[in-house]
Amino acid sequence: MRTATINRTTSETDISATLSLSGGQILIDTGIGFFDHMLTALARHAGFGLELTAKGDLRVDCHHTVEDTGIVLGRALSKALGNRAGIARFGTAFVPMDEALCMTVLDLSNRPYLVFDAQFSNQSVGGFDCCMAVEFMRALAVNGGITLHQKCIYGCNDHHILEALFKSLGQALKAAVAENGGEILSTKGVL
Repeated sequence: MRTATINRTTSETDISATLSLSGGQILIDTGIGFFDHMLTALARHAGFGLELTAKGDLRVDCHHTVEDTGIVLGRALSKALGNRAGIARFGTAFVPMDEALCMTVLDLSNRPYLVFDAQFSNQSVGGFDCCMAVEFMRALAVNGGITLHQKCIYGCNDHHILEALFKSLGQALKAAVAENGGEILSTKGVL
């Protein structure tokens, strides 16, 4: 399976995503340039194919678009994983971005949880509100069934911190979705 298409329309957003865990082209258009850059980095570092378009009420702010994109991407990931048999399940990645160093550790456990530890100096980077990073990660974790831990170990440039968070997420997902040809990696036999 390893592919999924999810569409979600609300009074605030209209989002469509096609995700392939096995790779493919990456085409992102959310109307928020910096967020497009982060999602592109995430998909590239994960080795995913991702076509995603989002139309949101950006005249209000970026909140609904960013959070709802996390919801859609999380649902697409969960659907593409199916019963989660035959995957490595766990992923860990440290990514440096100039002066910043960030870490992502995750478990595709189907038990959503988020621990997010990153501080930002500015309100926004390129039209993306820095406070929305945690909202995106929460929506992704909850809808993707991911136990997700992220930490900025150090850094002072918000662009670099955000990029290291998204790239480390991609690297950790790449490790976790890797096929191992086995059964469900759980003593319970189910995730």
